[in-house]
Amino acid sequence: MKKPQWITIGAGIFLVAIIYLFGRTTPLKNTSNSTGKPGHPDEAINLADTILNLAKRQIKPDQVVRINTLENSISRGAVKDQQLKIYHQLAHFWLDSAGLFLPYAWYEGQGARLENSEKTLTFAARLFLDNLQTEQNAEFRRWEALQAKDLFERSLSINPGNDSAKVGLGACYLFGNISAAPMEGLAKINEVLNKDSTNVYAQMMLVKGALMTTQYDKALKRLQTINRLQPDNLEAILMLADVYERMNQKPNAVKWYQQSLLFVKQEDMKAAIEKRIEELEK
Repeated sequence: MKKPQWITIGAGIFLVAIIYLFGRTTPLKNTSNSTGKPGHPDEAINLADTILNLAKRQIKPDQVVRINTLENSISRGAVKDQQLKIYHQLAHFWLDSAGLFLPYAWYEGQGARLENSEKTLTFAARLFLDNLQTEQNAEFRRWEALQAKDLFERSLSINPGNDSAKVGLGACYLFGNISAAPMEGLAKINEVLNKDSTNVYAQMMLVKGALMTTQYDKALKRLQTINRLQPDNLEAILMLADVYERMNQKPNAVKWYQQSLLFVKQEDMKAAIEKRIEELEK
């Protein structure tokens, strides 16, 4: 399965941007034959176990021993502060030592549920939401959406006025295939925009939704709004260039790629954009 087109900017330019912004992680390989869709909480937990077991196959034996020891210390009934510390140790092992995203996000989520603060719940939910938008495995993508949904809902139960969490919850429905009514996600996002049309996060979610359905005109209109609100928003600028390119409007694509160079500091990324500009100008 190919990644959604709206995240593949030009000649891999947006992927380069993501790597610089969020770091490089190794995709988790699913070697199972399961095609089920986790909907019941027990099924989601079972898939979490599968993900952790798959991850352990990709690390060294001594690292597996270390992970098992930490996991067992949780199950033996450590007090809350000790459990939080262990969850953070596990999360950062999977991120820093193993470079595997899903087990990292799982333990960040578990820690956030235990701590039960608006800040940590929203942070963990955003981890899952941001990653599921580029997740190629449909089963993992839906699982991530369910994790993000649960975390956003917990955050909203603490602060019902958190517009960012409302948008995130809507995006879970929009991108995660967790509802028979995808319009439910759009409704949640539009609820925020109807109150505040300058909410860039909500605008960007609807941009991505429009691009998923190749509604380029709608995407352009919202991207232009974002650019007026945040002229230095590199993601929006690159997406403008990409959308114009997909519409075969090369001069406009070149214009926005050139505009992006004003905000790019990484030399590798600059080189990729400059190469794309040269190709479009031929």
